[in-house]
Amino acid sequence: MKKKLMLMVGLLAVVSLALFGCTSGGGGGGGTAPSSLSVNESQSGQQVEIASGGTLTVTLESNKTTGFEWELKSVGDTSVLQSQGGSYNTPDSEMVGAGGEEVWTFKAIKPGTSSISMEYSQSWDGGTKGEKTFDLTVVVK
Repeated sequence: MKKKLMLMVGLLAVVSLALFGCTSGGGGGGGTAPSSLSVNESQSGQQVEIASGGTLTVTLESNKTTGFEWELKSVGDTSVLQSQGGSYNTPDSEMVGAGGEEVWTFKAIKPGTSSISMEYSQSWDGGTKGEKTFDLTVVVK
């Protein structure tokens, strides 16, 4: 009887730890949201988490020699996430017409959910619009 009771207590402890471990991490990762996060075009259409006060960096391939550039179309809730602007990094290659990348930075202001929508277009009248898009849902913890 004593062995059976010990086994049940041990099993209860294991189950309790398993349940606690599944609910304490805030969403499967088992830890807190990062204060700094970098994403690229492969994460388009996905959801990411970042800590309040953190910085989100979005790096997208770009080639300004073709007249294309990324335009920030919208930030869903600017009280949660704010754009800090973007910059173009020229390629390391000295090849004429080689592409580089655009790097956009966003500040996580307060907990909540926001979104980012960007479009790769030629900005002049008659230029190609929406050649590529980048969309991201951002959950600030």
